[in-house]
Amino acid sequence: MEKILVVIDMQNDFIDGSLGTKEAQAIVPAVVRKIKEYKPQNIYATMDTHFADYLETSEGKNLPVEHCIKDTEGWKIRDEVKEAMPEAKVITKLTFGSTDLADILFARSGHEDIEIELVGLCTDICVVSNALLLKAKMPEVHISVDSGCCAGVTPESHEAALTTMKMCQIDIK
Repeated sequence: MEKILVVIDMQNDFIDGSLGTKEAQAIVPAVVRKIKEYKPQNIYATMDTHFADYLETSEGKNLPVEHCIKDTEGWKIRDEVKEAMPEAKVITKLTFGSTDLADILFARSGHEDIEIELVGLCTDICVVSNALLLKAKMPEVHISVDSGCCAGVTPESHEAALTTMKMCQIDIK
């Protein structure tokens, strides 16, 4: 059984940038420790990626805070997280969930038995979106989320997302 870690959007803008929170800042050391538990070749990371026209997009109209604009400091993965996973396969995504990530891990599940653990930001938007995509694509693969390595937009929405994932048979640690 190969254990896969997916590190969701541990980018500066979500930690202490335009959409940062004290809860997001607090999980950084835990995420770095978690990364060290996995084989380097079994780590995947996503990067929320937007462009100069962000405020004109559907997401930008609903969340009018520029963030993760490609090639800005806020778009980059937090230094200590990036340093902990130098071999990670990084997937840029233009929206909350990544169908590319789901396709890559689905293909891998066809060649070997895997289980997937997710950590990162934000629990209530991108973590839950990716967890549900992965579960929908691979219903028999064990998928878990480490709640201590995630933070939501608010503590309440973090808890709500964890409940939603648990109800969809995603293991919450």
